[in-house]
Amino acid sequence: MEIQNVFSIILIVSGIFFMLVGSIGVIRLPDFYSRTHAVSKSDTLGITLVILGLIIYEGLTMNSVKLTFIVLFIALSNPIGTHALARAAYKRQLKPNLKDDNQQTESDQ
Repeated sequence: MEIQNVFSIILIVSGIFFMLVGSIGVIRLPDFYSRTHAVSKSDTLGITLVILGLIIYEGLTMNSVKLTFIVLFIALSNPIGTHALARAAYKRQLKPNLKDDNQQTESDQ
């Protein structure tokens, strides 16, 4: 097995792992802001790693140049889109969940 294939497999598998962690974060986290943060960070990194793995696998071709432009577009648009969603939620006065599960309020005692 060539070293090029090994690097591409490592990058693709790690990218899939980060996307899986982001998907689990959407299910497990308590409020909108936490969920958006999980998706923004992990999916951007995951997709970037998968496409970088494909670039390494492809070699120096026109397809790898196109994939490079896709990585740049995702790296720029994903955080901007997530910021716009969070800002719209904040303007609509969506409150974050700030209560700690370990702390009890006086009414709970």
